[in-house]
Amino acid sequence: MALGIEAVNAYLGRARVGVRDLFLHRGLDLSRFGNLGMEQKSVALPCEDAVSNAVNAARPLIDRLGPEQAATIELVVVATESGLDFGKPLSTYVHHHLGLSRHCRSFEVKHACYGGTAALRSALGILRDSPAPDGRALVIATDAPSAAGRGTYWEPSEGTGAVALLVGPDPRVLTLDPGASGFHTYEVMDTARPSLHEDVVDADLSLLAYLDCLDQSWAAYQARVPGADLRATFDHLVLHTPFAGMVKGAHRSLLRKREHLPAPAIEADYATRVASSVRYASQVGNLFSASLYLALCSLLDAEPSQSARRIGLFSYGSGCASEFFSGVLAPEAHRHVGVDGSLAAAVDDRRALTPQEYDTLSADRDAASFGSRDTDLAPHRETSLYASHFAGHGLLVLDRVRDYHREYRWT
Repeated sequence: MALGIEAVNAYLGRARVGVRDLFLHRGLDLSRFGNLGMEQKSVALPCEDAVSNAVNAARPLIDRLGPEQAATIELVVVATESGLDFGKPLSTYVHHHLGLSRHCRSFEVKHACYGGTAALRSALGILRDSPAPDGRALVIATDAPSAAGRGTYWEPSEGTGAVALLVGPDPRVLTLDPGASGFHTYEVMDTARPSLHEDVVDADLSLLAYLDCLDQSWAAYQARVPGADLRATFDHLVLHTPFAGMVKGAHRSLLRKREHLPAPAIEADYATRVASSVRYASQVGNLFSASLYLALCSLLDAEPSQSARRIGLFSYGSGCASEFFSGVLAPEAHRHVGVDGSLAAAVDDRRALTPQEYDTLSADRDAASFGSRDTDLAPHRETSLYASHFAGHGLLVLDRVRDYHREYRWT
């Protein structure tokens, strides 16, 4: 049975802040700004969390299916490193607020930024074992930054949002090549969230681990797929994007080491096969477990095609795990991205915040973070931002937390 991604949508938040403005506001060294390759980042608001991000990304896909086809969804997998409970999975809230059938599996997965790929792989395996020929899965990668990054060089790259993938027997977006994957993993302490108020980030170690995993997972892919050629096999390369500048450096390192190309040839290859996949990341920031799949959306929006194309994908998660795999984009795959065949409107329709507004809203978010017992988010319904970008838009928002139970409402 042919299984793959049938449709994809993303929720990219309702507010943004300029990354250069944030550098200046924090007193960070501007000589490091250019390396990020970023202009803006999405801001996590007090009424938004990993659950609301996930539901808002998936809801348009469910609405487009209609009740009869929505009933074929027999699995919901939510990938996140922004969990809200040590036991209760986000997927229970997501399943409920999407109004899906109770005859449905539901679980949450975590492996830093590799989680989205782990969720997709899990869904494909479970669907292949299903007796229902029209069975589908909803895979959602959703994340939001913790408060611990404030004031660090990590903070400007951290975005918020979610990417939802509808997986099933009509892969109008992407079909993965069977057996075509190479993976590489080992224990490394490059990033971690040991507590709600602490991020452990060794930026240099993380960069080196990413580069090592890209090189070694590609070598493992090549060993499994005879004749695979880094330049000739793939029309495009889509890489995990913690920030756009990282992808450019990783691509340069890989082609220099494996293909021995001179700098001008590497630049030309990047412009032709990679650059279009990082456009949204430069406006949204790192979506953690959803990062690779936002890059896929970026490619599809920027490079629409009437023909099938083979792409190479690289997924990396700190700690660490990595996988290089490939698949074929269906003709006109771009028509099945977003609500109307594009995410450009969602990127543009975010309220611009000053760094001072960003600070205030980010601080207010802490009250409803992991471990919150009782919190009322009602005051945020009185703000101009809520009135302009939430009220009447049919979005799910966090309303309050009562005795640890998170309660949401539709705007």
